[in-house]
Amino acid sequence: MAELFEVAMILCFGASWPMSVVKSYKARTAKGKSLLFLLLIITGYVAGITAKLINEAYMASIATKWYVLFFYVVNLLTVSADLCLYFRNRKLDKEAAKEEADS
Repeated sequence: MAELFEVAMILCFGASWPMSVVKSYKARTAKGKSLLFLLLIITGYVAGITAKLINEAYMASIATKWYVLFFYVVNLLTVSADLCLYFRNRKLDKEAAKEEADS
């Protein structure tokens, strides 16, 4: 039962990340994004995944509880995509600022 609540938590957190990725992609700016926040979220997901992998009881039942780890990994990948877009958008911001300064 605890795993179901954990999945619910991960799904609730994870539901917003695809929207954030789309917004970052369309916005083409890093303004309003926090690098520290993204890195903290990624660190949290890595810690959660590590906790699952070193938990002997969880690993003993992974055949029936794989979905919990799956959602951690999906969220980690989604936040990582947002992090990549942050760096792309920061580069675009610098290019735009340079063009504005040159004109």
